[in-house]
Amino acid sequence: MKRIAIAERAHWRARAEEAGFAFHTIDGARYWDERAYYAFSLAQIENDIEDPTAQIHAMALDLVDEVVGSEELMDKLAIPRDFRDWVANSWKQGHGHLYGRIDLAYDGHGPARLYEFNYDTPTSLYEASFFQWQWLEEQKAAGLLPAHADQFNAIHEALVERFGFLSGHLPPPLCFAAMSTSVEDRGTVDYLRDCAAQAGLHGQAIALEEIGISADGRFTTLDDTVIGSLFKLYPLEDLMAEEFGKALPASGLQLLEPAWKAVLSNKGILPLLWQRHQGHPNLLEAHFDTGAALPKGWVRKPLFSREGANIALHLADGSWQESDGPYTGPAILQAAHPLPNFDGNYPLIGSWVVGDAACGIGIREDDSRITRDSARFVPHAIIDDVPPPVSAGNGRIYV
Repeated sequence: MKRIAIAERAHWRARAEEAGFAFHTIDGARYWDERAYYAFSLAQIENDIEDPTAQIHAMALDLVDEVVGSEELMDKLAIPRDFRDWVANSWKQGHGHLYGRIDLAYDGHGPARLYEFNYDTPTSLYEASFFQWQWLEEQKAAGLLPAHADQFNAIHEALVERFGFLSGHLPPPLCFAAMSTSVEDRGTVDYLRDCAAQAGLHGQAIALEEIGISADGRFTTLDDTVIGSLFKLYPLEDLMAEEFGKALPASGLQLLEPAWKAVLSNKGILPLLWQRHQGHPNLLEAHFDTGAALPKGWVRKPLFSREGANIALHLADGSWQESDGPYTGPAILQAAHPLPNFDGNYPLIGSWVVGDAACGIGIREDDSRITRDSARFVPHAIIDDVPPPVSAGNGRIYV
């Protein structure tokens, strides 16, 4: 694994705008940053990222059945009591899931380590799936990457295939919703809606704040059409805490991601995994927080927090780093395993799972050991001395 400087495409901003990547720059700062890329060998991708991602995902799914059948474990995960049957029933009824992102610390040597799951509202999807693939193809065409350069990226194809599977399992009509005020969320939802359409599954776009509730407690569009299924890029724990969400359990609405993802989008899953798989090479020791002072060599994370907010990092050498944010409540402790440092850049690997298959990665890079919402997205490439065999079909080399 290497971080390699490369000339950016002169026209990349125009290419982003053409492709609907409107959030390539946020508050005047680069979000997409192609002045460098991370290079991996095929063995690193297959053995250290792809295979462990599939194994971690399987271990996490094995836990869901246990959690939804246990009031004690539901308590530990702080799932509101009024929503527990709804969450459990969505699992027992087999409500289909679409995708998730597993965040890993990896430096090219030794096992990748699980930081956390983003299994409810994972972002950085469009840039991982489409835009970094476009970057790879254009940099190869320009001669700035070798002709045999590849990418661990079958995300788009996997999404289309998964939507094709879900099309027979989602009650119609299907709507796709995000908050109208978030350019990034709307862009991500628009991309997913297009993937669904490519699979023959057509859904209406709607702003989350435009969804209504009928007199009999069902969710509706602006023209009072009852919504059968809803893809929502909005945190489940926030929905359950709002007045709007109280109607969910009795509404008959099927969510995507399904309600049972409340179990896996919760950092409490990390100590539960550790209890059941102690010493697993891809896991970090983790425990539920007791409220004591944070010892050296540990990180404190709230059960519900996003984009690096409210993280406290106390390294073994006594150094301390903390991020502010809006999240409070129960927390976990996780053994500190700092991200690798590439000349002041700290990359976090987001390993994508679509359905139940590991299918690609995206890298967010910060100048801090805590990956915050200001982190940059940096592309990657697989570059081996011996070119891998070219596959037929969709034109991509790595499948």
